[in-house]
Amino acid sequence: MATTISIDPVTRIEGHARISLYLDENHRVSDCRLHVTQFRGFEAFCRGRPLEEMPALTARTCGICPVSHLLASAKACDELLAVRIPPAAELLRRLLNYGQLVQSHALSFFHLASPDLLLGMDADPGQRNLFGVAAAMPEVARDGIALRRFGQQLIQRLAGKRIHPAWVVAGGVSRPLERKTGSIILAELPAMLTAARNNLARLQGVLENFQAEIASFANFPSGYLALAGTGGRPEYYDGPLRLLDQRGQELFSEPVAANYGHHLAEKVEPDSYLKSPYYRPLGPEEGMYRVGPLARLNAATACGTPTADEALAAFRELSSNGPVASSFHYHYARLIEIIHALEKIEELLGEEATYDCRVRATAGANAPEGTGICEAPRGTLIHHYRIDEQGLISGVNMIIATGHNNLAMNRGLLQASRAFIDDGDMALVAPTDQAAPPAIREGLLNRLEAVIRCYDPCLSCSTHALGQMPLAVELRRNSGEFIGRVTREMAANHD
Repeated sequence: MATTISIDPVTRIEGHARISLYLDENHRVSDCRLHVTQFRGFEAFCRGRPLEEMPALTARTCGICPVSHLLASAKACDELLAVRIPPAAELLRRLLNYGQLVQSHALSFFHLASPDLLLGMDADPGQRNLFGVAAAMPEVARDGIALRRFGQQLIQRLAGKRIHPAWVVAGGVSRPLERKTGSIILAELPAMLTAARNNLARLQGVLENFQAEIASFANFPSGYLALAGTGGRPEYYDGPLRLLDQRGQELFSEPVAANYGHHLAEKVEPDSYLKSPYYRPLGPEEGMYRVGPLARLNAATACGTPTADEALAAFRELSSNGPVASSFHYHYARLIEIIHALEKIEELLGEEATYDCRVRATAGANAPEGTGICEAPRGTLIHHYRIDEQGLISGVNMIIATGHNNLAMNRGLLQASRAFIDDGDMALVAPTDQAAPPAIREGLLNRLEAVIRCYDPCLSCSTHALGQMPLAVELRRNSGEFIGRVTREMAANHD
C-alpha cells in the first residue's frame, strides 16, 4: 500500500515547516515535498505607510537578518526619492552588510550545522547540538560565539542597535562613523580572522566523512543567481543581477534592478505559503536556480582579498568540471564568506572616505516605483515598491532568498530521501502493529532536516510568519490520503 511519511516539525531551522515523503507500494520514494505552513502577510500591511518608514518597518520582517531588509528597502526608497546617496553612506552601508554576513553565517555554521558536521549525523540527538559541540570541542564553540558577537557588535557600533536598527534610511544613513569606533573594530579583526581560518581547516578535515551526504544533499545541475561584482569578485550591496547556467555560462546580466521581473517569475505552490521563483524563459523545471554563498562563490572568479582567495582556490578543487554542485558545500562557502567579509571590513575601515561626515541625501517622492536588490547572507533579496502621489506605499513585492531556493530544496529532499531510503541503508523501521505505517529512523530524519539546513532557510522571513517555528514528516498514500505522522520522539523510540 502506498504511504506518505511526514516530518513535522523540522528542527534547527528558522521557521516552521513540514516534509511529506510519498512512498509507493514497495516503500520506495515517489515524491517529496517541503510545506511551509506559516502565514504570508507582510507585504499587505506595508500598504498605506509613508515611504520613509519602509526601511525600519521591513527590518522587522526578520530578527536574524534585519540589516539585509534595511539595505534592500533603503535602496528601493533611494530610487523613489531619485537621489544618489553620498559616497560615505554607501561605504557605511557596505560595512554594515559585512557585519551582518559575519554574524549570520556564524550562527548558521556554528550553532545550527556544526553539531552534524563535527559530532556526526547519527550522533545522539540529546548531544547533537551546540552544547554537545561545546563539551567535545570547546574551542569551536568559543570561536562561533566570538564571531557572531563580533558581527553583532559591529552592527551595534555603526547603527546603534544589534537588532532592528533604524540607522539606514532613505537617502543614506543617519549619522557618520567616528574614527575611534573604527579603531576598536580594527583591533578585533586579527583574532576573528584566526578563528575563521581555523574552523575552515577543521571543516576541510572532516569532509571525507560525509561522502554520501555530499553526493545526495541537493547535488545536481542548476542555475546560480547573484549580484555581479567588478572583476569577477563577489558583490553583496550593488551591481548587475546575474544568472549562470549549470555549466557556469551567463544566461543574463541585468544592470537595472527594476527589470528583475523580465527574467524571474514566481510559481505559487498549492501546499505551501512559500513561492517558487524561477528563470522565466525556461519555466519552473529547467529554470530552477540557487542563491546564497554557494551561488555567489560559483559566480566569482576571485574574492579580491588574500586569505579568501586562497580558500576559494581550494573550494574550486571540489569540482573538476564547472560549478560546485552539492548544496552540502554551502557550509564550506559560508566560512569562506566570513573570511572575505572580515578582510573587506579591514579594507573599508582603512579608507579615508568611510569617515566623511556627509552621509545623507534628502528629497521628496520623485518616482512612482523603486526596486532595491542586495545580497542577504542566505542569498539575493529583492524589495520592489510602488507609491501614490502622496508618497504612500501602494504596492510591495519582496522576493526572499529562501523563496529563490525553494525549488532546489524540494528537489534536494527528493534526491536525499531516495538515496537514504531506497538504498536500504537507513531503511524504514517496520512497525510492530501491522496496521500502522512504517516509522523512520532518527538518522534519516536528521539527514532530511540537514538538507534544508544547508540552505539555512529563513522561513518566517520568506513568508512573514505569525507564531512559533520548527519542521515535521507525515505518512500519506500516493493519492494524498493522510495515514499518520512521525515525530522525532517516535523516530527515536524505534531506534
